[in-house]
Amino acid sequence: MSEINWEDFKFFKQYSDKKNDNFEVLLDFLKSHCKMTSPKEMFEIMANDDTAELMLKKREMHTLEDLERYLYKGFNAK
Repeated sequence: MSEINWEDFKFFKQYSDKKNDNFEVLLDFLKSHCKMTSPKEMFEIMANDDTAELMLKKREMHTLEDLERYLYKGFNAK
């Protein structure tokens, strides 16, 4: 399993248009810099990192399903 490289994250954040929300920046970082497309992989990485885990808890995301709801909140399949 991978780990979050916080030094790379800090560099990535400098060029992000979402600088005010570290959680959104982290999601973008995992998607683009770490090439993650699976919410399950993203959740596992975040749940195993102390800082990222605090970000999840702050948003009351305790399960993979909570993260998926957050990621797909604007998606409305019919």
